Amino acid sequence: MAWVLVIVAGLFEVAMALSLKASRGFTQVLPSIGFVLFALISFGLLNLALTKLDVGTAYAVWVGVGAVGTAVLGMLFMGDQVSAGRIAALALIVAGVVGLNLAGGGAH
Repeated sequence: MAWVLVIVAGLFEVAMALSLKASRGFTQVLPSIGFVLFALISFGLLNLALTKLDVGTAYAVWVGVGAVGTAVLGMLFMGDQVSAGRIAALALIVAGVVGLNLAGGGAH
């Protein structure tokens, strides 16, 4: 269950980052409010998960989900640059997160 919390927290991190972009420097009210709410939910869920998981691995998974999710959605829907190098770098992030889990950074 703790890993589900980390992954859901990472998805809220994606929503937080996209809201931050949409807030245009906190000049747009609804995206700014969304940013704050998504941040609170994301950090709250991560906090709950850390009661059962190693901090380093859980944080890496949270950041990885957030980074990869944000980058992919940015490329698909926000006009961010798409290149083989960027896709390869995202694949390396995923490989690193999987590697940390396989190396035994799970629950304690």
